[in-house]
Amino acid sequence: MPILILCLVIILVDQFSKFYIQSIMNLGMSIPVIPHVFHITYILNPGAAFGILENQRIFFILIGVFILLAAMFFYPRLRQEKFPLKAGSALLLGGAVGNLIDRIQTGYVVDFFDFRIWPIFNIADIAIVCGVGLIIYTILFKGRMQ
Repeated sequence: MPILILCLVIILVDQFSKFYIQSIMNLGMSIPVIPHVFHITYILNPGAAFGILENQRIFFILIGVFILLAAMFFYPRLRQEKFPLKAGSALLLGGAVGNLIDRIQTGYVVDFFDFRIWPIFNIADIAIVCGVGLIIYTILFKGRMQ
């Protein structure tokens, strides 16, 4: 059950943050938090990381649905697994669903964290990267984990 709660929290925080950004900012607007280092910049991303595969809405929706179906299939097996694998799976699923909601609604993903030397991203993206990192860590070091 904690896996589902973590997943739901990621989805809610992601969707709320995107809603908030859209309600207080105009598209393309940028607010410096640390000038020349970190800004809040509201953009709509039609692609994946680094803007690759732009305007492939159907492809990204299918990937998101596939991740959702895979999570439902593997969920019963996760109960016996170590916490990092459970947490990683929840983060990956929550992030994927958060971005899937955007893609279904508009065809774009709302991004806003702007470090100026990296493509602009959002909370769902952070969850996906952290989730995949935890999954890889668990797979690589599963024998050493207690």
